[in-house]
Amino acid sequence: MVRNHPGFGLEPTETTPHETTGHSLAITDIGAYTHLSQADIEAIGAELDTIRRDIEESLGEKDAAYIRRTIKFQRSLELAGRLILGCSRSRGGWLLGTASLAFAKCVENMEIGHNVSHGQWDWMNDPEIHSSSWEWDMVAVSSQWRYSHNYRHHVYSNVVGVDDDLGFGIMRITRDIPWQPVHLLQPLRNILLAAIFEWGIALHGVHAERDRAAGDTEQLTRERKTLVRKIARQAVKDYVLFPALSGRRWRRNLAANFIANLVRNLWTYVVIFCGHFPDGAEKFTADVLDEETRAEWYLRQMLGAANFNAGPLLAFSSGNLCYQIEHHLFPDLPSNRLAEVAVRVRAICEKYDLPYTSGSLARQYLLTLRTIYKLALPDRFLTATSDDAPETASERKFA
Repeated sequence: MVRNHPGFGLEPTETTPHETTGHSLAITDIGAYTHLSQADIEAIGAELDTIRRDIEESLGEKDAAYIRRTIKFQRSLELAGRLILGCSRSRGGWLLGTASLAFAKCVENMEIGHNVSHGQWDWMNDPEIHSSSWEWDMVAVSSQWRYSHNYRHHVYSNVVGVDDDLGFGIMRITRDIPWQPVHLLQPLRNILLAAIFEWGIALHGVHAERDRAAGDTEQLTRERKTLVRKIARQAVKDYVLFPALSGRRWRRNLAANFIANLVRNLWTYVVIFCGHFPDGAEKFTADVLDEETRAEWYLRQMLGAANFNAGPLLAFSSGNLCYQIEHHLFPDLPSNRLAEVAVRVRAICEKYDLPYTSGSLARQYLLTLRTIYKLALPDRFLTATSDDAPETASERKFA
């Protein structure tokens, strides 16, 4: 099993992934699925290594200035929003302040918190803008997220029974997951998860720590206490301190903070789901991990992620995760460079006749919703077969 790939932002541990059971419908042989020889796969890996090396060697002050400018913009926008909420008495002022605060929280979560925690800016050696020290503005604990996301998700991306992010443990988004009556509720679960996404991420992180602790109850207790302290700090800040500073207008401020957090949760949910669950974001069995090479890992990332089309503003607002394919290939490369990386990755896909899954944000989200609603039903109600359904593909479809 592969244990060493670039850009995870976390050293792998000896955690043993969960084993899949039963008859699998996902990709078991990447070479057979892509119709590529081993020589072709290794050539793709070499070309992707070249892209990584080119970007790393060109990082410099322009990139450092970008993240510092982004942090300054986000903090200024949040401060402006809170001042408007604290001083304005009009409905228009409340709407402007709430919108400013919501956008500031989205930028902090996506373009700053997510990307800094991936180690994208560790090369700067700035103690403030470093994956080991950054704590983001939501209830999830950054250190717990780095393990559940940077390692469990990015190393074992889209491997059924191994990647905990594949449906987040509460939804069936591939037929490899056996249907259960509880899946009938997943349309409602989907809505709930979207609204409380930061809480889902927090619980997901501490759940991963339970597996990491491997029976060490003291360690698990410490991690749970860390999460409780983080939740308390966030609740006091957003729902006690800032409303209290507004005096008699505390209800308006309380509502604004609640709505800003809700907007941030909904936006983060949409971006993440559109990058992982639309048609074309393929799933894999644990068989692909056996003796997986660096080049094969690259290929799995290209096949398992999806992009959505975005201009500069939408890209910035999404933390540049509109380039989810490129992000999965190079998780620790700075987000502001992914647009230029995407041009070269798309060229490689065209050269080797590989799919490059992309579409409008609306299209990718509607495809995701269709899969969530469709797979809430038992398989006997689904018309497409298990081998040609758009949300599930394997090399068997070529038989």
